[in-house]
Amino acid sequence: MMYKAQSKLVTVVLFCMTSIIMNAQIKKKMTTAQQNVLEAIEKMTKAFENKDIDTVMACYEPNAVIVFEPESPISDANVLREMFTKMAMINPKFTYSGHEVFITGNIATHIAPWEMTAKAPDGTEIKQSGLSIAVLRKQENGEWLMILDNPHGQFLMTK
Repeated sequence: MMYKAQSKLVTVVLFCMTSIIMNAQIKKKMTTAQQNVLEAIEKMTKAFENKDIDTVMACYEPNAVIVFEPESPISDANVLREMFTKMAMINPKFTYSGHEVFITGNIATHIAPWEMTAKAPDGTEIKQSGLSIAVLRKQENGEWLMILDNPHGQFLMTK
């Protein structure tokens, strides 16, 4: 029994170390502008995990579009705040398995496969994954804000 627990702990530690090393290597290959875009994504993710909804909302431009469910884009700030608040209650934890950032002028696209684990109020474990596609715009102050956030980029809309 002790061996299984130690084995799981070693696996989790190795996974975390690998993720940290991969992220450091990815950032080394990125330009400063690409790193700034990635940091904007990481800021929103961390704020969401910490249930800091004000910071989450500040990571988006007014009228940004977020796709919480495939084929259901939302841009109403009040609805978005409510959705983020409800989703934060399940204590989501996100991991990314890589990042691609493309920039042209003041527009950037961030693409990343992700996994999320959480717990429903009844204790049921929740696991989801997807392909995040986010479009960001560089603001006059140099900050990157999301204008489109689709964590379900692996789905195509139907006619």
